[in-house]
Amino acid sequence: MPRQIILHTGFHKTGTTSLTATLRANRPALKPHVAMRLAPQMRELISATRGYSTWRDPLSLIKAEIRFRALLDELPSMPRRTLIITSEELGGHLPGRGDLKDYGAMPEILFQFWSIAREKFPSADIQVYLSTRAQSDWLESAYWQHVKSSSMTLDLDIYLERYQDSGNLDDMIDRIASRVPCPVHSTALEHSRLRPLGPADPLLDLCDIPDALRDTLVPGAAQNVRPDPQTLMALLDVNRTVKDQAKRMATKKAIMAKAGMK
Repeated sequence: MPRQIILHTGFHKTGTTSLTATLRANRPALKPHVAMRLAPQMRELISATRGYSTWRDPLSLIKAEIRFRALLDELPSMPRRTLIITSEELGGHLPGRGDLKDYGAMPEILFQFWSIAREKFPSADIQVYLSTRAQSDWLESAYWQHVKSSSMTLDLDIYLERYQDSGNLDDMIDRIASRVPCPVHSTALEHSRLRPLGPADPLLDLCDIPDALRDTLVPGAAQNVRPDPQTLMALLDVNRTVKDQAKRMATKKAIMAKAGMK
């Protein structure tokens, strides 16, 4: 069984992609001390957590529980290692999607994950880690993510007014801490981005990695750098003017490729 389990479920737009890139870049070096499960290894589970965040119904939650249990059941033996389970989508969709106003599903998702992990690995030290960001910066970043990846047509000021509460990540952390009976850690992007390994550093602080190994780790490549304002406005204009979904997606893809975006 793992010695320690760290559940990292977000939040979106807080350096999570850079965090994952750093974990991937150092996976061989970390292997004697850390095992990790990343988004590509949890697609069905992520589909269930997204569904629960949308519908908030018992069946969707049960589906997420079953798939999380299956994830743990499929683990190889990993004595004395830390297991990191990380994906921003494990907490559900990014708020601002339709009627989804906040991360209200995350406390219950994490409670169920903690309960299942504790049942299967009663001796493991289970902890939650959450990356955060200042509310105003997070809201603007979330808005442009919706413009880029969905058919968002709202003006920024309307979006900010409508979804203001979704950016109060500190309040959500308090709600999670009151629901999940294990240590809940968090670090703001404004602080983590200044560290040698960026957003991954505070998470690795929890893993009890030898100093000699820690000094050899390297940061992953920069991820999800926001494009210039003209490109963002061009994407918003496409959302507003191109009604055919396939054509809209193709047009946005071409704009993003020209701007060097993924």
